[in-house]
Amino acid sequence: MSDPTPTDPTPNLEEAPKSGSTGKLVAMGLVVAAAAGGAAYLGLRSGPEMPPAVVEAPKAEDAGAPVAPAAPEESLPESDGRVRELASRMSEAEELSKWLQEKDLVRRVTAAVNNVAAGDSPRMVLGFLRPAEAFQVVEAQDKTLTIDPKSHARYDLVARVVDTFDAQVAGSMYRDLKPLIDQAHREIAPPGQAFDSTFSRAIHHLLAVPVPEGALEVRPHGGFYVYVSPELEGLSAAQKHLLRMGPQNIRLIQAKLRELQQALGLPPVAERE
Repeated sequence: MSDPTPTDPTPNLEEAPKSGSTGKLVAMGLVVAAAAGGAAYLGLRSGPEMPPAVVEAPKAEDAGAPVAPAAPEESLPESDGRVRELASRMSEAEELSKWLQEKDLVRRVTAAVNNVAAGDSPRMVLGFLRPAEAFQVVEAQDKTLTIDPKSHARYDLVARVVDTFDAQVAGSMYRDLKPLIDQAHREIAPPGQAFDSTFSRAIHHLLAVPVPEGALEVRPHGGFYVYVSPELEGLSAAQKHLLRMGPQNIRLIQAKLRELQQALGLPPVAERE
């Protein structure tokens, strides 16, 4: 049975699973944002961070001379080349190189991490990951609908690529990346909120996704499908996107997230999600 055609071009993102083009896109977005985003995309500087230029006060005899301003820092869009170069140190997977051909990568992943931390979908900033495969369900003789294993298999490539990420490399690079990431985060985060805290909440939020046992039952709802289980349907939009990857891929992604959390030394989450 094929996925019904959406009647609303801007559907409720919490009504999942949806069409394949949206499903894989968002699952990929979660992986990039919460797994690769804080690691591969954070690889912005290849060497030790240079201290900021210091403008000395003019000497008494030069009081009237103009003082040259400090050299401007590299802009966020200009960092894309370094992101691509250093992401290759995280993984040699060819697919990752293809996914990194978009522009303004630092802002994209920072916004995606912020979305995941809030339980929202990051699909709007990661639209370049749109897939071609369709979401599918299986209809039993009693008319019960369950997610087709082929739908989970659409994410196998994503999981394999994530499994190649070197979390220790991410940890060694993270200290050098803070200035640009913090700059992008300040553009969208509440005053005083650190990116470390946001990133930690995003990972914690995805680690709270239960690994399902057996087939997942769904039912039509408007132009989409929703989970029959109240527990699963009650998950956030971000969590549902990870759930859609299937049990095997969820385990792999969550294991990598734990590695990443430890390697980066992220702060613990104070309150329970």
